Amino acid sequence: MNVTIDKNSGYCFGVEFAIQMAEDEMENCEELYCLGDIVHNSMEVKRLYEKGLRIIDREQLKELRDTKVLIRAHGEPPETYKTALENNIELIDASCPVVLKLQNRVKHAFDVDKTKGGQIVIYGQVGHAEVIGLAGQTGDEAIIVTTEEDLDKIDFTRPVTLFSQTTKSTKGFYHIKSLIEERLQQANQDSTALNANDSICRQVSNREPQLTKFSVEHDVIIFVSGKKSSNGKALYSVCKQHNPNSYFVENEEEIEKEWFANAESVGICGATSTPMWLMQQVADSIKKFDFETV
Repeated sequence: MNVTIDKNSGYCFGVEFAIQMAEDEMENCEELYCLGDIVHNSMEVKRLYEKGLRIIDREQLKELRDTKVLIRAHGEPPETYKTALENNIELIDASCPVVLKLQNRVKHAFDVDKTKGGQIVIYGQVGHAEVIGLAGQTGDEAIIVTTEEDLDKIDFTRPVTLFSQTTKSTKGFYHIKSLIEERLQQANQDSTALNANDSICRQVSNREPQLTKFSVEHDVIIFVSGKKSSNGKALYSVCKQHNPNSYFVENEEEIEKEWFANAESVGICGATSTPMWLMQQVADSIKKFDFETV
């Protein structure tokens, strides 16, 4: 059995940077607080917990005083920085530069749109950490859309400025964009009523064509990702679309030997939140199978 790990899978720059910052900081302290899961992968969260990384939520942040807290790659809304200042909390800011730049763009667009009666629309997942940070730049006035049904939240008699969560599907973004254009036309708005900004991270979106190619090169695809990863769900759907023999697992314990019946090659890949060590662990586990008994 030929088992290959996709060299293009694994951490994006932002996640890798945040984890490195956390590990560097923990060399000098027994425990370090992190606001939310540092990465949407329970195996990596567990590994870092054993090193001293303690996950807290925003309510717990309000109770802390005179300590250090790591901000993960997803970024945070302005309220988090305000709380830290009031409580003498030193923030170790590992926000992804791509996300920070987008936050600034959203804030600027919101300030401009307020003078023109416009509205900010963000294509993203409600409750996702990055989306919370983006919406926070608008005082939570931004309209979050995930599905076609969510478009009913938009007032199509007013101008729309559209952004995207950085890890969303490019195809999904342009589909939503075209639907908004149609609805604006139906409301007798001209083409200037929509200002669409493709703010998807290219390090993430470029993985779709790479995964398409990787998926058809192997008989079976094992996609390794945390179940909470938005990016993981999107990229797994790419694999499944091009190779029906694609399976989503969180770790090697979820693998079933029957998946590999009559297979000669297996491809291991993952999300931008999947550590390489975990994909290697899954690959090693598959190599130990006795395929003659499948």
